[in-house]
Amino acid sequence: MQSRLDVFMTMDRIILIGIWIVTSVLVIITTPRNKMREAIVIFLFKQALTWLFGFLVVQYKLLEYPVREFPYASRSSFSFEYFIYPSICIVFNLRFPENKSVVHKTLWYLFFPSWMTAAEVLLEKHTHLIRYINWHWYWSWGSLLFTFYLSRLFYLWFMKKQTGGSTSKCTGLFNQQ
Repeated sequence: MQSRLDVFMTMDRIILIGIWIVTSVLVIITTPRNKMREAIVIFLFKQALTWLFGFLVVQYKLLEYPVREFPYASRSSFSFEYFIYPSICIVFNLRFPENKSVVHKTLWYLFFPSWMTAAEVLLEKHTHLIRYINWHWYWSWGSLLFTFYLSRLFYLWFMKKQTGGSTSKCTGLFNQQ
């Protein structure tokens, strides 16, 4: 039985490494060189949000991460909370369809939490990377939507401050140019 568990844990680690590679490549490909400062701000802000939410959900035993990088330091998943979600948030914000219709922007907001929640549900069902205890997929979807929205608001505020009040290139969901 122990060898079977080791095989699962090894497969889980291989999946995690694959996700790290895909996420890294995605961020490298989609982040323009002249937007590195903005990417770092988005990344750090999202890390602050995911640290808080991630800490709360594992403390209250809503979900757990049986296979994680630092099992003695934290019950949270370092990969998901501190790298994957913040990295995806960079793509969400820097590739946001600013000059598109409200419908297009709304679909952008809905697309990101939807595909991430679908991936999480698959990981929960087929790996030991995440386990729902008193959690449901729609809570993941809602918290992702909420944190993407907060990160967008923060990004717009930050860019407004950096550009001296000009938001010509920074539009929210309902702002039209």
